[in-house]
Amino acid sequence: MYSEIVEAEGHLVDSQILSKIFDRVIECGAEFEVVTFDLGRTNQDFSHLQLRVTAQNPKILARTLEELIELGCYQKAVADALLRPAEADCVVPDDFYSTTNHRTFVRSGGTWLEVARQRMDAVVVVAGGRAECRKLRDVRRGDQIVCGMQGVRIQPEFKERDRLGFAFMANDISSERRTETAVQKIAELMRKIKSTGGRIVFVAGPVVVHTGGVGAFCDLIHGGYVDALLSGNALAVHDVEHALYGTSLGVDMERGVPIEEGHKNHMRAINAINRKGSIRKAVESGLLKSGVMYECIRHDVPFILAGSIRDDGPLPDTMMDLIKAQAAYGEQLTNASMVICLSSMLHSIGVGNMLPSWVRMVCVDINPAVVTKLSDRGSQQTIGVVTDVGAFLNVLARELQK
Repeated sequence: MYSEIVEAEGHLVDSQILSKIFDRVIECGAEFEVVTFDLGRTNQDFSHLQLRVTAQNPKILARTLEELIELGCYQKAVADALLRPAEADCVVPDDFYSTTNHRTFVRSGGTWLEVARQRMDAVVVVAGGRAECRKLRDVRRGDQIVCGMQGVRIQPEFKERDRLGFAFMANDISSERRTETAVQKIAELMRKIKSTGGRIVFVAGPVVVHTGGVGAFCDLIHGGYVDALLSGNALAVHDVEHALYGTSLGVDMERGVPIEEGHKNHMRAINAINRKGSIRKAVESGLLKSGVMYECIRHDVPFILAGSIRDDGPLPDTMMDLIKAQAAYGEQLTNASMVICLSSMLHSIGVGNMLPSWVRMVCVDINPAVVTKLSDRGSQQTIGVVTDVGAFLNVLARELQK
């Protein structure tokens, strides 16, 4: 039999991490013995676990320890992380450590280094007494890559103790929940974030326009609650179409009926912006006088439009180089305190992959599967609100204006 002692500390009980640790050991085919367990005596105190893990062979033990490290466990016997050089640009050793979105530390030269630019699905590069996450495409030959799990510690986000009564929404994803109640909690958190100088980033799809949420979203911009807007070509096109022609996808937004030859309007909108050269120039020339993009320009709210193979046009402002668009998204997400996703599955999942787990994420969609996908892909900090985006925005704008 082969064994190793691991430790863990934090709010292990109320975050259900303790039971997950026990379950994971059994699932891996190993056995556990609790050596010591000190329960935190107050709501601020951490609990501390010391666990002996035993397996029939080294392979099972190694796999079990790897699984436990992702739950925040660390080996009692401390050693520096194993560093190997990248053999070529964009190529790393096969046993590279693949990052999660949780706060991570690696031990190098006897010192624990907090990993910067934390995100999932990256590698860790150590250089000059610093450690940071880096995408494979950004790795250069000779970079020192953390390999294996030795000398790696992960600090999971612990379930908050009824912060603003927000915990009630984190338990499940359901449409059987009063939208007004959820919005009140979200608005309260938004106020608190802005009062402390935090940044709120919105990720939005064209549904904002289709469902009549433009006016309410503009109110959020007026109120200073939008620090950046991340989207695709479609939101901007249909927003401009609505501002210039009163339609969205050819449907009259006042009467809710298609108009004659309305299918041309989104192309007419693209043509009008192309004639001016950019959205900003359309605003400065007086052509564009309302809408989400207009308010972003007026209030100096940065926006990134990431293109796709579906895009008509696209608009001159749309970034069709997706690597550059990803990097631009990442820049706007730096130091974000909260991200609110409005009915855009592709962009929401992309942003979720870029965020560390301590950034609050709210996903609003009429389809509960979108919210579930975000959580299943690792963005477990996501709060789901299953409702119509237009209705959500209107209630949120009213709540924030109180």
